[in-house]
Amino acid sequence: MIWLSERQKFGVGFTAGGFIFFLFGIMTFFDSGLLALGNILFLVGLVLIIGPQRTVTFFTRPTKLRGTLCFALGILLILMKHAFIGFVLESFGILGLFGDFFGTIVQFLRSIPYIGDLLSHPYLAPTIDRLAGIDTLPV
Repeated sequence: MIWLSERQKFGVGFTAGGFIFFLFGIMTFFDSGLLALGNILFLVGLVLIIGPQRTVTFFTRPTKLRGTLCFALGILLILMKHAFIGFVLESFGILGLFGDFFGTIVQFLRSIPYIGDLLSHPYLAPTIDRLAGIDTLPV
């Protein structure tokens, strides 16, 4: 069991809320208000989970600079009511920033009862592993 401080628990809630608002913004044909709210909640949650100094360190790494620039420009375009272009640019930024974590996220999701069964299905698992960048050796 992972023990989280109260601040980190609030951060997980903010991040989950940001993700939900971001999905609602996409489902409502790129509503810029919902996308902006999702971005703000996600960033606040990230700061609460890992702390302000580690957040700045993460976003300013030289290897993550291109992702940070695309992510920030995407958020700025969404706030300026250019939701679709901002979403596309922000998606590239998210891939650049968090692409290394996709394999870990998929492995974690496979430990959840119903979602894990779906992600481990023999027809879906190879495709998901390839998209997440999980290295599997053929036996």
